[in-house]
Amino acid sequence: MGYESVFFTVLVTFSVALITYNVLISANAPLKQGFPSSTTNHQFSTDPVIEMPLHRSREESKRRLFHTAVTASDSVYNTWQCRIMYYWFKKFREGPGSEMGGFTRILHSGKPDRFMDEMPTFVAQPLPAGMDQGYIVLNRPWAFVQWLEKADIKEDYILMAEPDHIIVKPIPNLSRDGMGVAFPFFYIEPKKYETTLRKFFPADKGPITNVDPIGNSPVIVAKKSLKKIATTWMNVSLAMKKDPETDKAFGWVLEMYAYAVASALHGVRNILYKDFMLQPPWDTEIGKKFIIHYTYGCDFDMQGKLMYGKFGEWRFDKRSYTEFPPPRNLSLPPAGVPESVVTLVKMVNEATANIPNWGS
Repeated sequence: MGYESVFFTVLVTFSVALITYNVLISANAPLKQGFPSSTTNHQFSTDPVIEMPLHRSREESKRRLFHTAVTASDSVYNTWQCRIMYYWFKKFREGPGSEMGGFTRILHSGKPDRFMDEMPTFVAQPLPAGMDQGYIVLNRPWAFVQWLEKADIKEDYILMAEPDHIIVKPIPNLSRDGMGVAFPFFYIEPKKYETTLRKFFPADKGPITNVDPIGNSPVIVAKKSLKKIATTWMNVSLAMKKDPETDKAFGWVLEMYAYAVASALHGVRNILYKDFMLQPPWDTEIGKKFIIHYTYGCDFDMQGKLMYGKFGEWRFDKRSYTEFPPPRNLSLPPAGVPESVVTLVKMVNEATANIPNWGS
């Protein structure tokens, strides 16, 4: 059965399930699904500051490798980010404390590109034309469904990352006790949007606080759990996009809410780990964090003062490079700019200086 045939079978089934709430996923879905028990016990002992477990069992002292997966289009914009991300993945994979295993760029363009030999790549089919309604991120869960179904993934855990992530130190497997681990986003607010979310997370599935304030990335989660979540994540994303009220409420973070809901529907709770990543220029120090997420523009005057909402006299913004990659040897920020921004630019410069055929 072809991908599009499977996809439309799943979509039709979900439309019915959205009304009845009895079943989310049909037997014809690419990955078998089932609702978790609403009586699952999620009690655990955590550090109250970072919400990490206070104990580790003898079994957990063994290395638990995770596979890093990054979804991307074949655009210039996504491609240069992936190349930099993979450069730093390789630099830290064998570092002390690392539990980083393999790496896959999940390319949802539907066809190979010329970087297949540079980065391990799985080619996924995009959604049928028009299905994403101009919201290209909807291809992400569909791409994960295909990859999890078809790829030979050796590791028992998955780190879902994004092209605009730069790894700054070796990453251990931070998940514990059957839970995933995820970065908490301040703008993912399940309680605030409870009425909207109850269309997709019915009351009989538990309190709305079971929906964690996360997206799908960065998340480390057991492979067996992600296989349960993935198709639900895809279908909830599509259903949310089709619902005008939900689409308006969530906007560009809609797919993030969909992952949080899908995770909750399958009883997969997440440790909320604030030190998973930092986002310059708002986070100013690297500290104990593992990933730089350069989603925000960094604009400063020549005295090192942040120029929020304005084009800076000095600036670095990934959106400046949608049609061509950033040049080698970007100018460093002026004195007084936070460590996080300086580190980001230096790491971009090192990667571009060492990646063959940069800019070609």
